[in-house]
Amino acid sequence: MRPPLVSAFRARRGRAALAGGNLVIAFRAEAKPQPYLPGERAYYRVAFKGTPVLDDSPLGLDFLGAAPLDQDFQVVSTDRKSNDSTWENPFGAKRTVPDHYNELTVSLREKKAPQRRVDLVFRAYDEGAAFRYVLPKQEALGEFTLAAENTGFYFAGGAPARNADSTAASPAGPFAFALNMGRMNTHNEGEYARTALRDIKPASVINLPLLVEMPDGGPWAALLEADLTDYAGMYVGGVPGIANALVAKLSTPPSPRKSEQAVIGTTPKSTPWRVLMVAPTAGRLIETNYLVLNLSRPCAIADTSWIKPGKAAWDWWSGSYATGVRFTPGMNTATMKHYIDFASAHSFEYMLVDAGWAPTPAGARLEDILHFIPEANVPEIVAYGKAKGVKVLPWVEFRALDAHMDEAMALFEKWGAAGIKVDYMNRDDQEMVNYYEKVVRKAAEHHLTVDFHGAYKGTGLQREYPNLLTREGVMGMEYSKWSERVTPEYEVTIPFTRMLAGPMDFTPGAMRNAARGKFKALDIAPMSQGTRAHQLAMYVVYESPLVMVSDYPEAYAGQPGLEFIEKVPVVWDDTKVIGGEPAKFAAIARKSGDNWYVGAMTNWDGRDIDIPLAFLGAGAAAYEAKIFADGPAAETDGTSLTVSGKRVSAADKLTLHLAPGGGAAIILTPAK
Repeated sequence: MRPPLVSAFRARRGRAALAGGNLVIAFRAEAKPQPYLPGERAYYRVAFKGTPVLDDSPLGLDFLGAAPLDQDFQVVSTDRKSNDSTWENPFGAKRTVPDHYNELTVSLREKKAPQRRVDLVFRAYDEGAAFRYVLPKQEALGEFTLAAENTGFYFAGGAPARNADSTAASPAGPFAFALNMGRMNTHNEGEYARTALRDIKPASVINLPLLVEMPDGGPWAALLEADLTDYAGMYVGGVPGIANALVAKLSTPPSPRKSEQAVIGTTPKSTPWRVLMVAPTAGRLIETNYLVLNLSRPCAIADTSWIKPGKAAWDWWSGSYATGVRFTPGMNTATMKHYIDFASAHSFEYMLVDAGWAPTPAGARLEDILHFIPEANVPEIVAYGKAKGVKVLPWVEFRALDAHMDEAMALFEKWGAAGIKVDYMNRDDQEMVNYYEKVVRKAAEHHLTVDFHGAYKGTGLQREYPNLLTREGVMGMEYSKWSERVTPEYEVTIPFTRMLAGPMDFTPGAMRNAARGKFKALDIAPMSQGTRAHQLAMYVVYESPLVMVSDYPEAYAGQPGLEFIEKVPVVWDDTKVIGGEPAKFAAIARKSGDNWYVGAMTNWDGRDIDIPLAFLGAGAAAYEAKIFADGPAAETDGTSLTVSGKRVSAADKLTLHLAPGGGAAIILTPAK
């Protein structure tokens, strides 16, 4: 066992510090001059290995119809504790998860009436820092409506913005990979653009996760939230007059009448954790993205043996397409059975029956998910899948499910369905956050797994309800049906951004792979940008306990890459990032049992990369490497793939050439 983290603490003149490994959080309550906020306020700062990451950043809550709770405090008490434990996660990227932190609670009370109280809880981890507000039960604050959070994230290197009459150039400061959807309550599907942090405007609405590259070779940081429960989702925007400074923005209901009602609650009440992951490299953030899970509630399901991760055949991406068959492909029983036959032949655990199976009565706005169209007999499809060893997941629209949740889930369980895909929420206000929890809780009661689409980013709910296998909240491969937006550059950015929040249902597996300049958006039998090996690598690089095999069955016939898709697991014992940089390339190794799997992907720049095999472990026996790599014609023919074998050891390295938009996928098995 590692020695305990060094913990430093003092509470003199309203100041305290908390250390964890290479990271220090400092808290203070004092008056500061402009450009900071006036009055005596609570601030916190974060440093990594002595390098400032966040400068003094203000804290506070803004209530509707009452004064903000953000200044003129006195420190009533302080408390600290430490934790050094592990827990088992059979549904993620690392099975044995370390949970090792020091915690400091600072209890504050307003000096003036009504003397409301708030506790600030800070945690310092080896992997980052986190804090939350806790409103104790109190007479001065019972029922409340929260209009905003005045939580600042003032990244180091900031300076007052240049005055209009100033000619002095300001330093560029940190850069961020930011998803700016321009508004709240979206599907969170878009590009993470590299942006100078100082260029994020106060009017901006930036989605989380936000990845930040500190200047001068400093660390990388990622801003997220965890344990989002009965609360509004968080975005960030710029701060007027202060460069590189961000402030929290809480999602509000879509109704204009409720636009200022971010959170309605009663004390006692805890906010979600505000999480800052910090690491020397962007890749290290991927290895430690379990921090969000550590800050979430433990599993609420006593027996999880029925929850089965796996791969799924899927009819929607290809357009319910098939060739050489004696039936007309489409949303019908014959097509779904055909896809089930494909899944069964290749030992895929699931078949996802997407939209179109439920009727929409005349004059109705929602599907009737308690019935099915005559052409697609869902109970018959489910029974056929069961006979073939394939579990079936039907798609549902969230409003239709909400209207008949208890009845529908009982019916799906009676049919024998293994889970549901819930779609089109496109919101993360408090009401919708509560809907997510209701769905996974009710689904667990009926032994149904869940895949959320049209979803907000992950916040750790899958720890409490591991039947939540995956969620979208990412611009996935579906966009290749109608646009050119899903590029190799984008595909090697999202492991360092969106994936930090947890599993993402990107839906890989395309077999019509287009080299640069040869892609065309198609709705039926669509294509992907980049090479075949690039697609295979996604099954390792991307984390998702439920992953699609997205193309139609005949597209895989006789294709050598199918062997890798058949063999690659979807949950892992360990994860090691070999190398990478957002928007450029990613190379990740993951372990399952005695075997290791490697995925490497590049943007439109071809590159040679080395894969050191030290992760196999000192003294490890020889391994057989099976390498699925870009073929000699991959630069002009994206489907060009070579398969080769080689005996290797931990002392070796594999040198790979990745074609433009290319990749490699490797299976490492102990040699016999």
